Amino acid sequence: MSLSHPPARLKLLTLLSATATLYFLYKSRHRYSRLLSRLRQTLTKPSVQNPNSSFKKGKLFFISQTNTSKTLAQRLHANLLLNDLHFDLVDPKDYEPEDICKETLVLIVASTWENGGSPQNGSFLVNWLAESADDFRVGALLLKNCKFAVFGVGSSSYGETFNAVARDITVKLRKLGAVEVVDLGEGNVDEGNLDEVFERWSKRIVGVLKGNLVENVVRNGNYGVASESEGEESGIVDLEDIAGKAPSRKSTVGPKTNGKVENGVVLKGEKEMVTPVIRASLEKQGYKIIGSHSGVKLCRWTKSQLRGRGGCYKHSFYGIESHRCMETTPSLACANKCVFCWRHHTNPVGKSWQWKMDDPIVIVDTAIDLHTKMIRQMKGVPGVKVERLSEGLSPRHCALSLVGEPIMYPEINSLVDELHRRRISTFLVTNAQFPEKIKMLKPITQLYVSVDAATKDSLKAIDRPLFGDFWERFVDSLRALKEKQQRTVYRLTLVKGWNTEDVDAYSNLFGIGDPDFIEIKGVTYCGTSATSKLTMENVPWHSDVKEFSEALAQKSNRVYEVACEHVHSCCVLLANVNKFKVDGQWFTWIDYDKFHDLVTAGEPFSTKDYMAPTPSWAVYGAEEGGFDPEQSRFKKERHHKSTS
Repeated sequence: MSLSHPPARLKLLTLLSATATLYFLYKSRHRYSRLLSRLRQTLTKPSVQNPNSSFKKGKLFFISQTNTSKTLAQRLHANLLLNDLHFDLVDPKDYEPEDICKETLVLIVASTWENGGSPQNGSFLVNWLAESADDFRVGALLLKNCKFAVFGVGSSSYGETFNAVARDITVKLRKLGAVEVVDLGEGNVDEGNLDEVFERWSKRIVGVLKGNLVENVVRNGNYGVASESEGEESGIVDLEDIAGKAPSRKSTVGPKTNGKVENGVVLKGEKEMVTPVIRASLEKQGYKIIGSHSGVKLCRWTKSQLRGRGGCYKHSFYGIESHRCMETTPSLACANKCVFCWRHHTNPVGKSWQWKMDDPIVIVDTAIDLHTKMIRQMKGVPGVKVERLSEGLSPRHCALSLVGEPIMYPEINSLVDELHRRRISTFLVTNAQFPEKIKMLKPITQLYVSVDAATKDSLKAIDRPLFGDFWERFVDSLRALKEKQQRTVYRLTLVKGWNTEDVDAYSNLFGIGDPDFIEIKGVTYCGTSATSKLTMENVPWHSDVKEFSEALAQKSNRVYEVACEHVHSCCVLLANVNKFKVDGQWFTWIDYDKFHDLVTAGEPFSTKDYMAPTPSWAVYGAEEGGFDPEQSRFKKERHHKSTS
């Protein structure tokens, strides 16, 4: 094959492009080798050229915010090349929309972003299509020579805006005279089967194009859909036989349930929250999945205190024994998609409970069983103390904050009751989107509300909530917190460049919920991913957190003062002076035995009934910086490569 021949050079370049996308196609070495072999065969195959050939390619666009649609488009692009179907993979931000009039075949993989809008890279193209379709001067024949197909990527949790961009593009292209060669494909990221749905749609695309690519498509630049008779004559089966009958657009919005629904809860015949794909992803991150919707994981601070190397900030602020703390959740699903999510959105999302529901006692039993198994696995690890390992097998605290939204679980009160019956304290965190659930909660040892932002716009940008009335729900959640008699906390996560300048706005929220404490913590960097573009530049230093905390305390008119700090966690605690400062001494710690006795008695009680004095080493400004002097400080040696 001579590389001086233009078609040969074109084939070589496209094949090299295909090789670069192999990573997205096959992860196993066997399949990779097989695909590479096919590419080599294609490279050495003689090129057949029609003297009248224009070699006009189709265009494959990806409209993507977090690279999901881009990755799918790259996979499709490589698959098309393997089938000798030549397309340009195009980022629409680098494309002139008016040139679409010259195209004969267009494939689009499009995600839907906030409020049903287009991701930034596709906004110009999407707006151009909308304006052209609504302009009577353009007419309905503008794209009469263009064939197209669209695949949408969205989340059904957003209701009416599910796959809005892909649906709208399809409507506009039809209105401009383009002909749809394959029905709109709709992928739902909430179901965990996006790859499977896209694969079926891709096979239909290849089937249609291969069925009509006999001497008159690539070589003449003339794409078209093969009719039934043409498909039979060319040996290509009908579309529905290639990948099975395609689901209707309505049926792809979400999986069906055949169960009875009562108060928004599916009771029988339900779907499971954790799909095989989600389960595999979470287990890879170290989660132990409980039943169909719960999980447990061993915290790094549990491991640390087992080795006598220090406890978490809750040990410093509230006196928990970190090596006896179980981190779990009865609901892996959440109603937000926060930019700083440390699980990178591998968990499900939803606005109401719509899944199979496991028994609360079974969840607690299984959580403790899995937790203690993980504790036992620490035996023999260098530094682990025998005494602490033995204590760790009997958990005394439960952090209901692992991931997701615990209060979405309909039996959350029964689960809390079971934990308290076993004299296990509860630290429950809610994301301030279910105010009615907060009102219904029984006494919790300490109830948190995440206050990730102080204004409507910043909350929307940071939490990316599913609810349209997210701000009203947020404020109502703070109001519900005010009615609680037990300990309550505002938890602020500072993200540099996002919410660190809103001191006045934050202080305005104090009076709404009147929390006992305000925890202010720097965001934890968990790596950049397709779902989060945060970098180390967004992580504040402890000095930044201290400065913010002191400014916030001043704004409270002496209602709150800075009480404690945990330097290692980059965390500071503000406490209500009138409740927790007695004769100049802080009482932020908890008398856990007293709490359980009060719960068992069944009589009303308040925060002051189970508070305990804070040790001097945990107080703000102490030389220890919140590090327990009975522990042994361990500093990991870091060997950074020098850079010139």
